[in-house]
Amino acid sequence: MPEGSADWLLRLVEGVAVLAFALSGVIEATRRRMDVVGICSVAFVTAFGGGTLRDVLLDKRPFFWVAHWGWVWVVLGLSAGAALWWRSGHAQFTARAIRLPDALGLGLFGAVGTSQSAALDMPAVVSALMGVVTAVFGGVLRDILCNEIPAVFRDHRPYAVCAFAGAWVWLGADALAAPAPLALGLAAATASGLRLVALARGWQVPGWRSDESV
Repeated sequence: MPEGSADWLLRLVEGVAVLAFALSGVIEATRRRMDVVGICSVAFVTAFGGGTLRDVLLDKRPFFWVAHWGWVWVVLGLSAGAALWWRSGHAQFTARAIRLPDALGLGLFGAVGTSQSAALDMPAVVSALMGVVTAVFGGVLRDILCNEIPAVFRDHRPYAVCAFAGAWVWLGADALAAPAPLALGLAAATASGLRLVALARGWQVPGWRSDESV
């Protein structure tokens, strides 16, 4: 794929990921009954937090949301519109409502983060970890602002593991010289699909057994 087309595809995938994570932030903030400022803030850090940390670690400037600042207006507009809609009584979000946009953003951001790291000739394991960082850190910030222990640390259902698996699918597809759309699609579908299946079937990552007598 020509370089210009590949860049356009990455921007498109990253844009969809931004919207998905922004929506998850909006849903969680409205469930916490935040005002419009709180909703916009949570949506912003959820949408841009993971990509910003990735850019910091990879020493990329300007940050992706500064280079493509139009997405900032989209996120703020989505947040303000959702806040007004919710205040009018048209929607009552449940805890389950966040699952689909969160899983979608997880897969897409993981694929993009892995791809961008690999493009800088990082080792495969570093690229995979950059994919995980991109995919999960926005959700970590969302949960912190909503006064929760981040789900990635307390929810035993696979989350970061799904992003890690998706990252290795992208690396495998790239090693086999798969077209960029196919590699991104397979990676995102793997991570998002695994997360949704894990939620549906109740899969859990093994955790420590605490001695309650202590």
